[in-house]
Amino acid sequence: MGIQESTFLYIAVIAGLAYIAFIAITFLRKSWKRAAEIGISKTQLMNVVKSSVSFSIVPSIAIVIGFVGIAAMLGVPWPWFRLSVVGSVGYEIMAADMALTSSGASIGSMSNSDFVLVMYVMSVCMLGGLITATLFAKRIQKGTISLKDKDPKWGALGNSTFMLTIVAVFLVPMILGGGVTLLTFLTSLVTAVILGILVRKFKILWLTNFILAISLLVAMTSSVIWTNILG
Repeated sequence: MGIQESTFLYIAVIAGLAYIAFIAITFLRKSWKRAAEIGISKTQLMNVVKSSVSFSIVPSIAIVIGFVGIAAMLGVPWPWFRLSVVGSVGYEIMAADMALTSSGASIGSMSNSDFVLVMYVMSVCMLGGLITATLFAKRIQKGTISLKDKDPKWGALGNSTFMLTIVAVFLVPMILGGGVTLLTFLTSLVTAVILGILVRKFKILWLTNFILAISLLVAMTSSVIWTNILG
């Protein structure tokens, strides 16, 4: 916790978020100015701002709920930075756990060097995906569209393969982990299914934005229960 809650880390995170906010504000000003130049009225622009704000608030609440759970294990500054930039509530803990497992440690018993490893995996290593997406995403998308145009069946198979790959990356370690890991995964799965049924049956559309966060918190709570039961 000396590193996780250190003053230096707080300062570094705040500086990073301030830089990102500066970029966002700069682009907002440039976009607003350009919109006025091409004849978009101020009323239309304000409507866009209002709808964007309202559309962003609900998902943000779900992220905050997930942040509270993650902060209990990784401290406040680092999850705050990750979930404010390019992080994912469902991904962060898994990335940290996989990094620690490779070094023979766990989230519940991290040393200083273990936490540095977690930070490295959740920051520098993340650049690989961002750089790959920047350089090759457009080409991959065009290839997928071209394949679908030539043969709809192969196009559908290609899209399904991408999804199955993502599912395999996330699910296989949980299933093969057995014991508490498997039971925690099943708890999360059942929770998500029940919430999905409630959304469809009772038309509780706003609940859709909270399914991931609720499933995450229920799963984390259940992991403590399963650990006590199985010893």
